[in-house]
Amino acid sequence: MAERPPCRCLLRQANPDLGKIVADYVDSLPEDAKASPEVYRQRLAACESCPRLADGMCLDCGCYVEARAAKARMKCPGVPGRW
Repeated sequence: MAERPPCRCLLRQANPDLGKIVADYVDSLPEDAKASPEVYRQRLAACESCPRLADGMCLDCGCYVEARAAKARMKCPGVPGRW
């Protein structure tokens, strides 16, 4: 059986069970450590259009982008200034 190629999608689409775990982690972050909802959406949109996204994971650093994008002080590891 052939393996499916990785999708350029967020974790919640690629693996809903693991996506739920990461979403719970994001929800548990202290409010002062979180990016605003608007910034979070903008960051995820940038990640979704990035060719270095595979099954919700950044191929530059290995993070789950939904977790990294949720943290206010984080930056895109692959493209300086992307977010």
